[in-house]
Amino acid sequence: MNWLSRVALVLVIIGALNWLLVGVFQWDLVTALFGGEALRSSSTLSRAVYTLVGLSGLYCIPLLFSDNRLKTS
Repeated sequence: MNWLSRVALVLVIIGALNWLLVGVFQWDLVTALFGGEALRSSSTLSRAVYTLVGLSGLYCIPLLFSDNRLKTS
């Protein structure tokens, strides 16, 4: 995996983990770090979607450390 793909994957994982925090705790880490109201009120359905996106981000962490090259014979 080239460096640009790794950087993009890291940013996607960070974003997904932020959505996980919003879904589970209704707390936005990015807003807390960079200013603004960190607590969010959301519907139950949107919190479920945020949580699924966050769990998907957790699932993607091992992809950072895997070798995804195609093997040719």
